Amino acid sequence: MKRTVSAVVVLACLVTSVSLARAQSFPGHVVATPVPADVEEMYRKGLDYLVRTQSDAGTWQDGYGQQPGVVGLAVLAMLAHGDDPELGPFSSSIKRGIEFILKSQQADSGYVGSSMYNHGFATLALAEAYGCVTDARIGPALEKAVKLILSSQATNQMGAWRYSPSSQDADTTVSGACLVALFAARNAGVAVPDKAIEKALGFYRLCQTPEGGFGYTNPNGPNAPRSAIGTLMLALARERDNRTFKAALNYMRHAGQDSNEYHYYYLYYAAQAFFHSGATEWQKWNEINRRRLRDVQGQDGSWQGQHGATFSTSCALLSLALNYRFLPIYER
Repeated sequence: MKRTVSAVVVLACLVTSVSLARAQSFPGHVVATPVPADVEEMYRKGLDYLVRTQSDAGTWQDGYGQQPGVVGLAVLAMLAHGDDPELGPFSSSIKRGIEFILKSQQADSGYVGSSMYNHGFATLALAEAYGCVTDARIGPALEKAVKLILSSQATNQMGAWRYSPSSQDADTTVSGACLVALFAARNAGVAVPDKAIEKALGFYRLCQTPEGGFGYTNPNGPNAPRSAIGTLMLALARERDNRTFKAALNYMRHAGQDSNEYHYYYLYYAAQAFFHSGATEWQKWNEINRRRLRDVQGQDGSWQGQHGATFSTSCALLSLALNYRFLPIYER
């Protein structure tokens, strides 16, 4: 593993005040804008909820909150606020979450949790924490986790991922968790072969409909959450100028935010997909998302959804986190 952390990782870790103006850069459009007051209020309430309900073991009481992938999403939500992960108000919670992820990793294989969903999101959290959180175990753990993602893909006949490391089929949702982890790991300095990225994108192209949406294991039955995942994967691969991405984005425009099934999962990916599409697209989407999340946030600071408060709150916060842009994976 290369031990040099990219400049963007260092920059994200050095900024400790959320009151500063955030530089919002898009193709041909760079401005400095403050984080809207309602976003900061929602975000602090959401983070306070996560901190208050976290156990000493780094987990949360609802069922999904005890899985390392969801713990990873909660850690990402805390890191995304931009406070110093060593001394800031959420440092203890971040470290408890990282500790749980590290303890959940199998020493021999590097596998985290009981599914590649868990493994992908936990790996993403390790990649974003690497270089920010002082813990000598994170680098080796990240390297092992990435190696497992790559070895799983190498034996998968679809060139992507599903629930088990040994699965021979693939789907666009599990593959999204694994592929975004690879992008984040590469940002952090871990060697990820270009051919691994290209193979995974090949699977997504097979799952795209002529209208631009993405199905689950094939082009059939596209929906907003899966299409948000596919659109983001193309954007992170810097394929924003080709027809595949443009068709995906057009599908997303018409899919709307009324995604009741897996709603917060959709918000997490859609926020990033629209952000990478350009300033106008994201600002329009972000305005609607802010309003809707403000209307349904609980008095305790949580958001409630079918996968429990920890998952829903973490994804809601991460959908707002593009207003801060501290996570390296959110950089253009």
